[in-house]
Amino acid sequence: MTHTFPIRVYYEDTDLAGIVYYANYLKFIERARSEWVREMGIDQVAMKADGFVFAVRRVEADYFAPARFDDELIVETSLAERTGVRLTVKQDVKRGEVILFSALVTIICMNETGAVARLPAAIRQSVH
Repeated sequence: MTHTFPIRVYYEDTDLAGIVYYANYLKFIERARSEWVREMGIDQVAMKADGFVFAVRRVEADYFAPARFDDELIVETSLAERTGVRLTVKQDVKRGEVILFSALVTIICMNETGAVARLPAAIRQSVH
């Protein structure tokens, strides 16, 4: 399943050259991942109340082409790998059919003490 999330590039997203500032792609994919998780029925507020939170462990990113002010972009999110303790998510930021930015994001689950924890069974079953 590929989740799609629309993004419009605002002036605040751009740098002096008028292109999207590189770090803002990380914000774009974070928003898309949050909506992907929500769409699967995972309530992160309830998850936190149960003593668990998601955390990004690793990001491997490639920048292929710039996005510019007022561009309409789509972030495509899909599961690349799932283990008992982590999810690896593939995320592409596209303008039309052109991939501008691509990332593999490794997400772990942490408990209240900040230690890595197994993904709760309900989450392992929900994520696809």
